[in-house]
Amino acid sequence: LIFQLFLKAPVNTAELTDILIQQNHIGSIIKQAEVQEDSSDDDDDDEVFGFISCLNLMERKGTQCAEQIKELILSRCEKSCEQHVVEQLNKLLNDNTKPVGLLLSERFINVPPQIALPMHQQLQKELTEAQRTNKPCGKCHYYLLISKTFTEATKSNSKRREGRSQQKEELMFANAEEEFFYEKALLKFNFSVQEESDTCLGGRWSFDDVPMKPLRTVMIVPADGINVIMDKLKDYLS
Repeated sequence: LIFQLFLKAPVNTAELTDILIQQNHIGSIIKQAEVQEDSSDDDDDDEVFGFISCLNLMERKGTQCAEQIKELILSRCEKSCEQHVVEQLNKLLNDNTKPVGLLLSERFINVPPQIALPMHQQLQKELTEAQRTNKPCGKCHYYLLISKTFTEATKSNSKRREGRSQQKEELMFANAEEEFFYEKALLKFNFSVQEESDTCLGGRWSFDDVPMKPLRTVMIVPADGINVIMDKLKDYLS
């Protein structure tokens, strides 16, 4: 699941996974409920269908994966954004007084989005408790999200976009709930992963037979906006 997010980007996903597992007071995983009947499918017992967790990039400063993630985001920002955005992002990622937490929420595509609300709510409770008890990954001032997104791969669709003064192409989120984080983001930008995507991981996506171009959407969301996002998510899923 982590590999699907980072694809071929130079990030030590093994180290990242180990750190997330060690933080056993933070995060949840989605697994199949145990079946009481005798089953020979022991290999499937540990299969994870999704997870949510958080990595405090300031606390983990110096670890290879945390530094690689920051380098990846900044280098992609430099290629996609104006200089003042790059400077803003660099300042946010390196301000030791206002830690940024990498919010990771991944699941297989056939897992329904309704699962997202209780998982995000539980994570917020765990982060609050971590802050209260001085455990790692406590208070974050901002959350960094890297979302799997898509836009239509067709070149311009000039007729349909006429009159919209070349507005940005409509983003579609693999995890629908992340659109609510996008709305509240202080800083956001997209970059293409077309060349890194294998067909099984999103290189040939299509909706209603329209080919889709795979992107990653980076967002920095203020932590004090999370409650509003949770309320919107609750309304959306109810």
